[in-house]
Amino acid sequence: MLHKTRGIVLKITPYAETSVVAQIFTEKFGIQSYLINGVKRARAKIHLNILQPLHLLDLVVYQKTTTGLNRMAEARQLPVFQRIPYDIIKSSMALFITEIIYKSIRQQGPDEKLFEYLFSAICWLDSSEETPINFHLAFLLKLTKYLGFYPASRTGEQIYFDLKEGVFTRFTPGHILVLQEPHTGQWNTLLNTSFASLNNVKIGNRDRRILLQKLIDFYQLHIDGLGEIKSLEILEEVLA
Repeated sequence: MLHKTRGIVLKITPYAETSVVAQIFTEKFGIQSYLINGVKRARAKIHLNILQPLHLLDLVVYQKTTTGLNRMAEARQLPVFQRIPYDIIKSSMALFITEIIYKSIRQQGPDEKLFEYLFSAICWLDSSEETPINFHLAFLLKLTKYLGFYPASRTGEQIYFDLKEGVFTRFTPGHILVLQEPHTGQWNTLLNTSFASLNNVKIGNRDRRILLQKLIDFYQLHIDGLGEIKSLEILEEVLA
């Protein structure tokens, strides 16, 4: 049976000589794997260039099962990216964000709110004329709201953030997985700043690297099997 749905490309894997398996987070069915034949041919109906990670697609799919391989009848990029593929900072952030998303929602079923957050945030990153240098940090912190470990609000006396418990606290936790000032304040600011206002958030390179590593620690503590983030090194080199 044919279904229409929007999708976000997360990963493609070569299959035979001219085909790929695309793992896509769909609005209607959650994470799905689609076998797409002939994408590397000159006259392919669905071209490989629209299946790049984080691309946003309008899809028509044959959905027979919720697991295993399904097939794709039609795909078009909508909206077509204007900046992400051509801007080294945006493309590096997109690569990093894609890896985090893919490793965080591998078994994800349909989730309209999560899909809408991802879709809107990706559109915002592509459409923004300037790339806020802290976008990836704010994106990941806000994403935790949809993954189930979003921090509670902070009060002025809570100068620590316990990464294991996911809470701001007045007291030093009995372990090293903790943030303290100035990083607690920066963490809280990023949680509460819209993407459009991120250029007003000033964080130095050293502090940004610390916050990014703590964010990855935070994700690894709360998502089983997240593993190493291979694109981290590329992102840090670009932002240095």
